[in-house]
Amino acid sequence: MANVKTAISLPEPLFEQAESLAHELNTSRSHLFVLALEEFIRRHQNRQLLQQLNAAYGEGLDLEEERLLRAMRHSYRHLVEDDAW
Repeated sequence: MANVKTAISLPEPLFEQAESLAHELNTSRSHLFVLALEEFIRRHQNRQLLQQLNAAYGEGLDLEEERLLRAMRHSYRHLVEDDAW
């Protein structure tokens, strides 16, 4: 995978924290920024997925889903009760 160079501006205290952490982790600043950006993107994607799931299931279950859920609970209850003996 090809690397692309870029220049960014950071507040000096943040730069100093990054420099210190990179040294502590025995890695380069560039690698530290890559790790941080990858983590930020992963969290953002997870938030988007959660929003999509909430939108899809936010209106509750329809009648068929309710019926299926009741049947699954009933089956599960019987499995648990049978295993208890």
